[in-house]
Parts: sequence; C-alpha cells; structure tokens
Amino acid sequence: MGEELVFCKGGGCTAKLGAGVLSRVLSRLPRGEHDENLLVGYDSRDDAAVYRVADDLAIVQTLDFFPPMIDDPYLFGQIAAANALSDIYAMGGTVKTALNIVCFPEQMDLNVLGEIMRGGAEKVAEAGAVLAGGHSIADDGVKYGLSVMGTIHPDKVYANNRGQAGDVLILTKKLGVGILCTANRVGEASQEAMDAAVQSMTTLNKYASEICANYTVHACTDVTGFGFLGHLHEMLDGKLSARIRAQKLPIFEEALHHADEFLLTAAGQRNRNHTEAFVEFRHIPFAMEEILFDPQTSGGLLIAVEPVQAEALEKELRQAGLPARIIGEITNRTEPEIMVV
Repeated sequence: MGEELVFCKGGGCTAKLGAGVLSRVLSRLPRGEHDENLLVGYDSRDDAAVYRVADDLAIVQTLDFFPPMIDDPYLFGQIAAANALSDIYAMGGTVKTALNIVCFPEQMDLNVLGEIMRGGAEKVAEAGAVLAGGHSIADDGVKYGLSVMGTIHPDKVYANNRGQAGDVLILTKKLGVGILCTANRVGEASQEAMDAAVQSMTTLNKYASEICANYTVHACTDVTGFGFLGHLHEMLDGKLSARIRAQKLPIFEEALHHADEFLLTAAGQRNRNHTEAFVEFRHIPFAMEEILFDPQTSGGLLIAVEPVQAEALEKELRQAGLPARIIGEITNRTEPEIMVV
C-alpha cells in the first residue's frame, strides 16, 4: 500500500482546528436575525445546537468526524461514532437519529470502509438511535463520523457555561488518550494501555448522562479536542474560576511516562498556547501539565453539580463502572482563572 493510502496518519480529536483559530473565524460570521427558539448556538461555544420546536420539546443537533487515530477500522468506527454521539449526551439529550459522514479514497479496499461503518452502526444501535442515511465523498484520506439529532425538554438543557460558584466538578473518564495514541503510532505504547484507551474511547457517555438526570447539574461539557483545560476554560465563560486538585484527576498512568519522553501532539501544544494564560500550576510536573492540555478523543463528561449532591453522583457513576472522580470546584472569579494544585 502506498504512502498516500496509509490508514492511520494521526487523527481523532487531535485533528481539530485550534480554539484560537476558530474563535477568530466565528467572531466574524454574520449573526443574522435573533431567533428566540435557538436556545444554544455557536456563540456560546457549546457542544451542540439546541432549537425549541414546542413548549416541551427541543431538538439537539451536532456533527463530528475526523481521520483515524488507530489502525483497526472497526474500532475506529466505534470511536468516531461514540465521539459524535457524545455531544448530545453532554447537553443532557436523548439520541434519536444519526447520519454517516464518510470521506474515503476510491482506490482503498472497500472492506475497510465496511468495517468502519459496521463499528459506527453498532454504537448508534447501542445509543438506541436509528442510523437513517448519510453522505460520502472520494477523498485522499479516510475520515468518518456522524451527524446526530436528539431531543430534550427546553428546561432541562445542560449548557456548558451555566455553572455556579460552589459547584463541584466531576470528570467521568480518564485523561491521556491523545498522548497514548501518539505513543502507539511510534510503537511505544503498551498493548495493555492501548486496550484501556480504546475501551474508554468506545464507551458511550450515554450512561453518565442518564445518571446525571437524577441530580442538579448546572453545567456540562464533554472533554475532547481542546483538552481538559480548554473545555474547562469555556465552561467558566470569563465569569467564574476553578480550583483543580491534580492528584484527584483520573488519568492513564502510562500517558505520564510518554509525556515525560516528549511523545506529545501538535494539537496539545496549540491547546497550551491558547489556554495557558488562564492557568496557574502549583507544584505540577511537566508531564501532568501535558495531560491537562492533551486533546481527548471521545473523552468523558465534565460536570458541574450542586455541591451537596456531588459525592452521591460520584458514587453512582463509579458503581456504573466509570472511573469518575470529584476533581475540584468552581469559585467566584479570581486571577488566575484556573488554579491547578
């Protein structure tokens, strides 16, 4: 197979454009007339759009696709689908339909495409949704994902920027999958670590979102391409601050070793450049800093919950088999915006 047909060149959420670039472009787009039924749009930098169609019903709409970050087409399809579905769960919604988004070289083995789409279809089915069609184009490289539609009650939307001072922060998945995938591409990651990373990336955030529905969640986002600190920065929305306890963060321990060996991603460095001005690290090793900037593919939910309910929510999430941990709290606005201790 020629170089132009290499399946995995490095992808997942490391392939996203940087937050700084996107902000500059989006700030120049014409807004159009205000529509009071658009409850969440791109101006809030949230995970998905929410549009009210009735007093008791809103549509949640999102899409996500990217190049492969692992060599197994079937597992890549599962990961890409789980990642796209996650935005609906981050808003508190229920997935209803999904459409395939496919870019594929015409000269590549179509069995590879079949495996990708089989993996994606299985995750859509696990979500309890209908795979209703899609669109494909011939391209120089492989890319796959979904356009997803869900539903939600307009009064029960989890926006990413409605946290309150005093809220406790819970993270539902381990950090470090971007670094592990980078190490894997150069043959440095252990099979055990990669198996654990794939299991994390293919786990739907459906289960965490369903548990959250029983608690007072003020804000929620999924941690993906902008890294933990980038998505936390968006959650604080220039109005609040956060204190993070590094020793409480769920992480892949092997990722720390690879970060110490400088097996990093360009996207992680873009995240650092965009976010580090808002962060102060106190006695935090370089490798841990890199974990916090590391772009996550199909990462977990970052939840801001009523403080008196935090321990019960953490316990229920862990009983469901998730590595969820209480990792800090939101505070009134201070400088720096984010303190990692």
